[in-house]
Amino acid sequence: MPNFVKVEVQDGVAVVTFMRAEAANALSVQMLHEINEALEAIHDDRSIRVVIVTGDGEKAFCAGADLKERKGMNEGETRKTIALIGKTMNHFEALAQPVIAAINGVAFGGGLELALACDIRIASNTAKMGLTETALGIIPGAGGTQRLPRLIGIGKAKELIYTARRLTAEEAYQYGMIEHITQPEKLLEQAKELAYEIAKNAPLSLIQAKTAINQGMQTDISTGLQIESLAYSRLLQTEDRIEGLKAFQEKRPPAYRGK
Repeated sequence: MPNFVKVEVQDGVAVVTFMRAEAANALSVQMLHEINEALEAIHDDRSIRVVIVTGDGEKAFCAGADLKERKGMNEGETRKTIALIGKTMNHFEALAQPVIAAINGVAFGGGLELALACDIRIASNTAKMGLTETALGIIPGAGGTQRLPRLIGIGKAKELIYTARRLTAEEAYQYGMIEHITQPEKLLEQAKELAYEIAKNAPLSLIQAKTAINQGMQTDISTGLQIESLAYSRLLQTEDRIEGLKAFQEKRPPAYRGK
């Protein structure tokens, strides 16, 4: 059985690479299962502080669902696969660690929905992306109708979803869909630079900050502030908090252990 997902870990940063370049890194059922297995292992590994997800090659980050595979499915199998795709996007969002999407090529439909489930997005200047489902008689069904409006605003998101418009990296940046654009050959390097900048900070703080932001964005400001307070309080008795204060007083870099 071929492996469609590669995971490499170095200095606390895990790089997850989709390895189906010949199929535009489309999400086959086997690939979806491999992704979820990899994410489960990463979630439980506290030595991993930041995750980068990218695609093999320069043509495609992820083309979304494997429509060729889906042609051979009956209705029940199709529904099951759609649910698995949604679960996979949620899995990226629910990872304890911050996740950076390094968008190396096309990211249409489910491919863009996957990137939207990540925390930060960096794209090659040759990348193209869009939620193109309405052109195929469906709608974004793996979080796109919910995550895109929260990221760029309702009006802009409606326009992009209703038109099924395909955007260049520059256009996506102008919409606020991605945070950085870079040259193709510098994409992974820049993603790693950002990852290491994040990874040097206290891992438990990163986990609680992500929890506070993600959960707080789903509610009103008053409830969000309570969520923030609870997340903050979980850090008060940690060894890392004490280490951070000591390092500041001693004017040295902190040595965080995730405890």
